[in-house]
Amino acid sequence: MDGHPIESLIKTSMESIKEMVDVNTIVGDAVETPDGSVIIPVSRVTFGFAAGGGEFDSKSSQNADKGGQQKLPFGGGSGAGVSVQPVAFMVVGQGQIRLLPVTQSAMIERIIDVAPQILDQLKSILKKNNESFTVQAR
Repeated sequence: MDGHPIESLIKTSMESIKEMVDVNTIVGDAVETPDGSVIIPVSRVTFGFAAGGGEFDSKSSQNADKGGQQKLPFGGGSGAGVSVQPVAFMVVGQGQIRLLPVTQSAMIERIIDVAPQILDQLKSILKKNNESFTVQAR
């Protein structure tokens, strides 16, 4: 005895989703740049799935199977949606690994990341200016 028709709908839909989305969709294939750096795209994948159906009452005995039970006609459907959004790019090269986000707040995050370097440079500039001011004052 075959399974219920909704089973084949769900199986077909899930196989199609599996073909569309795999691990390479989330962490993409690496791309090497001419300077030797490697760029790896990272994405967010979301999907939704729905399936449903119903059996309709048949007044005729034409749909009876061999066991004498009446088979009801089935009507159903399924659907799925997939969304792929880039999240970041991982850059490996020059002795470091950087994660470059693809968001509107990326500029703020970048400023926070380089803030310690900027403070160190400001300290060294102020120290040099203070030393040269001390030498000129003598």
